[in-house]
Formats: sequence, C-alpha cells, structure tokens
Amino acid sequence: MKSSKSKFIKCLVPVLGLALILPIASIPVSAAAGPVAAPVSVRSVEFVGMDAPATAEQMAQVYTKASVKVTYSDNTEKTFPLAYNKLFKTTDSIGGTIAGVAVDSAGKPIMDTSVPNNPQPYVSDDPDSNSLLQVQGAPATGLGGNPLSLITHYEYITHNQAGSSAYGIIPASMSHTIIDQNKTTGELTPVKLSKVDFSGVDGLWIPCNGSLTPWNTHLGSEEYEADARAFEADPKQTYVNPFVQSYYQDQTKTGNPYAYNYLTEVTVNKDNSTSVAKHYSTGRFSHELGKVAPDQRTVFFGDDGGNTMLFLYVADKVADLSSGSLYAAKWIQKSADNGGSADLQWIKLGHATDSEVKSYIDKGLKFSDIFLTSDKAADGFKAIKTYPSGKVEYLKVKPGMEQAAAFLESRRYGALLGATSEFNKMEGVTVNAKDKKTYIAMSYVEKAMEKDTKGTDPADDIQVNKISSGVTYELSLSGGQKDRDQAAIDSSYVPSFMKGLVWGEDLAQPDAKGNKAADDKVANPDNLSYSESLRTLFIGEDSGMHANNYVWAYNIDTGKLSRVLSTPAGAEATGLQFVEGLNGFNYVMSNFQHPGDEMIVADNLKAAVESNINQNFNNKSAGVVGYISGVPTEQQMLDAVAKETKPEPSEQEPAKPEAPSTSNGHDSSKPGVQPTGLIGIRQAAKAAGISLTWNAKAHEVVLVKGKHKLVIRVDAQTAVLDGQTIKLPLKTVMKKDSVYFSAAVFQQFAQLK
Repeated sequence: MKSSKSKFIKCLVPVLGLALILPIASIPVSAAAGPVAAPVSVRSVEFVGMDAPATAEQMAQVYTKASVKVTYSDNTEKTFPLAYNKLFKTTDSIGGTIAGVAVDSAGKPIMDTSVPNNPQPYVSDDPDSNSLLQVQGAPATGLGGNPLSLITHYEYITHNQAGSSAYGIIPASMSHTIIDQNKTTGELTPVKLSKVDFSGVDGLWIPCNGSLTPWNTHLGSEEYEADARAFEADPKQTYVNPFVQSYYQDQTKTGNPYAYNYLTEVTVNKDNSTSVAKHYSTGRFSHELGKVAPDQRTVFFGDDGGNTMLFLYVADKVADLSSGSLYAAKWIQKSADNGGSADLQWIKLGHATDSEVKSYIDKGLKFSDIFLTSDKAADGFKAIKTYPSGKVEYLKVKPGMEQAAAFLESRRYGALLGATSEFNKMEGVTVNAKDKKTYIAMSYVEKAMEKDTKGTDPADDIQVNKISSGVTYELSLSGGQKDRDQAAIDSSYVPSFMKGLVWGEDLAQPDAKGNKAADDKVANPDNLSYSESLRTLFIGEDSGMHANNYVWAYNIDTGKLSRVLSTPAGAEATGLQFVEGLNGFNYVMSNFQHPGDEMIVADNLKAAVESNINQNFNNKSAGVVGYISGVPTEQQMLDAVAKETKPEPSEQEPAKPEAPSTSNGHDSSKPGVQPTGLIGIRQAAKAAGISLTWNAKAHEVVLVKGKHKLVIRVDAQTAVLDGQTIKLPLKTVMKKDSVYFSAAVFQQFAQLK
C-alpha cells in the first residue's frame, strides 16, 4: 500500500477552483486525512407538496405529508420529510394557566355566566399571530434545552356557553410561553405560559396578525376599529362599552373608541417579564399587522375590511416606533387582470409622536371635535367612502385638527386628501429583503376593487377584475421617492409599483368536496411569511371558498406552488411565521383557529367531518398552536451529505498531539490526544500569521488572511470560504476547549494570496 502522504499529494483536488498542490514539508501533521473533496453546494431547494385531504378523517385533522427536496451540485438529491407538531390547544393549561383564557385588567379570568349556576372562564378558540424569539440571558428552562419565548395572539372569543356571539365583547389577549428548544433535535416544548398585561394601555382590542421586529420584539395589532362617529351618535352601535366594562369588570364604565386600533409592541425581558407599548403615531385603522423593513424604520401594514387603505409609516429613529410620519397611497392603475397592477403615489398625512396622539385620547376628543359633517354635497365638503362606515360621507376637517384627524381617523383623513380607500380584505404583509419586495395578501378581490358600474362611489381608482378567491400582491421597493407634494420620503423602502403575483381561481359550481375555488390554487390568502434562504413565500388561507384551509409554499424564482399543510374543515390557518436558523433549526410556526366553524363541506361528508372535529378539538372549542418541523437549514442540507461521505477510519493515521497553548483565548489546549487528521486551529493560525477570532454564541472560528475569510463551525463538515460553502474531508471538532480543523484545508487556505 502506498503511504498516506503520497496518496494525499496525488489525490488533492482544488478547493473552489484554487489548484494548490502542496509539498509534503508544508504539512506539519500527518496528512492521512485523505483527499480534499471537491466542494459540494446546494443547487436548488424545492417543496414537494401534499395532496388535498380526501377522506372525512383527513378533513378533520391538521397534518402535513409534504417534504423538501434538495438537489446538490454533484446532482445527488435528498428528501427531508415535514411534520406538524402541536405545542398546545387553547384549552390546555400550561404551567397552571389556560392558554386561551380571557383576563381582565387585574389579570383574573373573565367568567362566562351565560348558563345559570355554571360559571366558566371564557377561553378563546382563536389563536393567531406567533413570534418565536430568543432573549439572550433568559433563565434556563429546567429541561436542558435553549430557552425561547413565544408570543401568541388570541384574536377573539367566538361564543359563550349559551351559544351567543361573544365577538368583540370579551377582551382579547396575548400569551407569553417559555419554550424549551432541544439542542440536538430542535424539538420545542412549552414549559410555562403567562398572559401579557395590557392594563397600562387600556386593554387589547381584537389582535389579529403580528410580526417579529428586527430588534427582537413582538409587533402586535388591533383590527376592525369601532366607528367613532357611530359611537358618538349611539354607543350601542359599537362594542366599545361592553368591551371596557368586561375588561375592567365595571358595568358603569364608558369607553373611548380612539383608545384602540393601533400597533402594539411587546418586549420580552431577560427575567421573562413582558412590557407593552401602543404606538399611536402609526395611525388608527384596522391593523391586520405591521411589518418592519430591514432599515428598522419603515413599516408596511395590512388594513382589513372593506373600503380600506394602503398605509406606510417612516419612523424618526431606528428601532423606535414612538414617532414618525404616516403616508397613504393612491392607486394609479395600469392593468385589470390577475389582480391588476398600479403605480403608487404617496400622500403624507402628518407627523406625530405617540405622546401627542395619546394626549388627544386623554382629553376625550370626539369625532365631532375633529370633523364638520353634511348630509349632502355642499361647498367645502368632500365626499368619501371608507371602512367602517361603508357609506358616502360629506366631511371637512375643523381648523387646527389636521394632526388629530391624521392619526385618530387615518382612513377618513387620507380619503379627504385623495388617497385610495377601495382595497378589500387587505391581510398579511411580509418582506423580501434581498430583492426589495413586499408581499401583501388581498383575501377577496371584489366589491370596491371592481369597477363602479353604477357610478355611485365618490372615487373609483381601482377597477380590477373580480377574483373572489383573492390575490397575493408583490410591491417593488425603492429609495429616492417623493410624495405627491414633491417632498422627499426619508426611506429606501417605499413601495412604488404593485401587481398581482399569486391568485386563486373561482369555480362556477362547487366541486365534490364543496370547494368554491380551485383546490390546487390558493384561495383567500391571509397570513404571509417569507424565507430569505429558501426564496420561498409561505401563504396561509382564511377561506370561505375551500373546504379545508391550507398553508402553501410558493417559490418566487420558479413560481412553483406547493401545499404543505392542511387544517381542519372550517378552521383558519393563522400564526404563520418562518423562523430562520434559530440555533441551527428552521421552523414554520402555524396555528389554526375555530375548527368546524361555518363549514362549506359537501352534504355527504359534513356529518362525518363534524363528528371527527368535535372529537379532535373539544367540540369545536379549541384552536391549536403549533409548528411545521423538518425544513432543513443550509447547514443541515450539507451535513446530511457530509455524513454519507465521511472517510473510513482505516484511511486515517494517528497524528502527534498539538503542544499546549498558553493563550488565554478560547482555544487554549490541554494535554491530550489530537483528533486524527486535524490540527489545533489557534496554534496553526498563530504560526502562519493568520488573524483568528472566536464567536462563542455561534460556535464559530473566523480566520482572515488578507482579503480572504474562512468561517469554521464546530461539529460541521463544511466551512464558508469567501462567502461560499465548501465541503471538508473531516468534521471540525472541539476537544478539551480546543478547536481542531482539517490540516489539509487549512494549509490550502494559508497559501492563498
């Protein structure tokens, strides 16, 4: 047999195209590690979708049979199966607290007394937004894993024990769940749940969707604002008073509609406590959610309802939403097909701080303090039509009340200034940072978005073709833009053009399962989340047109649409959040709410589906909080291949132990046997004059030689050289506080110019 050294010289191949044939003398340790393999990289990632549920049993479950197919640069393929994991039902008690319980201002459960002599706490069946996050310095969970936090919305209470609607009357809530993340498998386990305290901001009004900010806080929402004009005329026309009376447990209390319908920000502190702020300066409208751009200043919104508006907020400071400028868009149509397309012109509504807007609320400002009204067309009055009124109104702003109008009545004021108030069911929002795109879901493209053939509306900017099953839009972002008055907009993320990207297909007649829209396309998109690494847009449905609602994966490069999750019939897919590489794992957070509600299942299936749902989800009283696992990170994709090509032990020879280091750095060696075919990286880098730094959080060593950078991760059989992933002949390991790396690859790096 030829010596290992001779074999190494003959078989050594280039790393990233750098042909470096090294003399034996350049390798200070035994070179028996075998040949340096050509780097293997990921060529493509594809979601392989699942079939739609076919049986009554499947239609009553939440499940996935989808997978991820990875194709590598050497043309090999590997499939990663997905799985759905339930964290908890809303009716479950986690650490002594019922997850979905409604609480009053004192944090006590609000009791349902609708059935005599049987008081029960109100418990929501409607979990929505999730933010899974990690707070550095958080206490250990006691289970040995990484401590994480999960903020979850409970949007509303569907009904009381007697079966009457409780929507909007019983205060909504959020929970903070301490999660244990298994360090080896990534499995998430709920440990303790507590309710987030909103008593300092007058309670929480119908929290729908939400997002995680770039600075690691949860950005919540309050949708479907009460009509302040209707409230002033007759408070019984709104839920405001019943809501505050329930929240404060005081039947004499009078509410204020202007206290609600803003973005809410929840901060999780190191001691697992939470703090809350309402950002009044982001405007008052039907906040589906707010999504912050990479600049940490620009915010995009969903505005749910009919006759709604597209807003933009630019904060004064990075990572601080307490003051800024609010804008509203005018749709300048280019086409009508497939959701249509349009240029966007931005109209500045005003600038304010949270405290300035809050001062108007504290003073008890009313609708009539802001606007003058007329019952018909008149000089100085402008006709508008907006949510929540839905009627033509003739208004003008009282002198000096422009700021109050802009931030307490954002949509009415925007319409008076000429912004478009014809959007319908504007839902989820997410951002593609690399391509500078924003995606917005319009659940039902109809009504005010269609051409006004009767000529009765005050404006008709949007005139697109009806698609009741909805459209997900793509908005192009750019800097250097000016508003309608030619004033510069201080953001590099201003939407300038909007077009349909993914749309559904309405059916003339329901199919065999009861679907009113094509089952192989998205129907009524709602939640959106985007993965930068996978180039994939995740779309969750809130459909009255699909018998079962789905979560889809849409590849923005190939246009492939894959069904990756099915929820129970009548349930809405909610809480969608793609979590990217959290301690080495990907997650697709995904909940569902109100299973079995308003089912459109075909008559021959309905009884069996309903029976199964009742059995699975506490007689339709429980929603579920959970996640899809199995979506691999790039490192996991590469590790899966590396394990299959690991050299046999017989190809390796013993090496001399590295001399102990006297350095105080991380890689200070202790006497011991050096792993075969590897060298101690700190000593080797020092000897070669190569800069070395240690990232304890990521367990990474970073080497810099001139213009070249090599990133080495402990327990990985890949490394990143000048931004490109390369495959290593041996896994990098840590032994007795020293990091050991492939000798051959290090020597090639050391030779780079």
